[in-house]
Amino acid sequence: VQLQACGGGLVQVGGSLRLSCAASGLTFSSYAMGWFRQAPGKERDFVAAINWRDGPTSYADSVKGRFTISRDNAKNTVYVEMNSLKAEDTAAYYCAAGRGSFLLGTIKWDYWGQGTLVTVSS
Repeated sequence: VQLQACGGGLVQVGGSLRLSCAASGLTFSSYAMGWFRQAPGKERDFVAAINWRDGPTSYADSVKGRFTISRDNAKNTVYVEMNSLKAEDTAAYYCAAGRGSFLLGTIKWDYWGQGTLVTVSS
């Protein structure tokens, strides 16, 4: 199984980026997909998740209203559209594939991508 994340880069405060994560080696449509992030010196935190079908979704409070997660099961790809970026959004962003229900808190994240770095400058 491979999860290949891309789309990170340097952006100014208030700007936007779209991250993509292409999956292979798994039945993509059977997995919930999530995005996590890890800032330097901090633990990895949940950002957003989307059910195995296109919705429902879940977001961390810190990104609600600014980030949107979506998926294209035909392309085995999950996206996160990030708008109104803040300096505190600076982190390495990781995608993950899991089984179970993130809404019920029973999800187990089985596979992880390698991360893509987002730097938001002020």
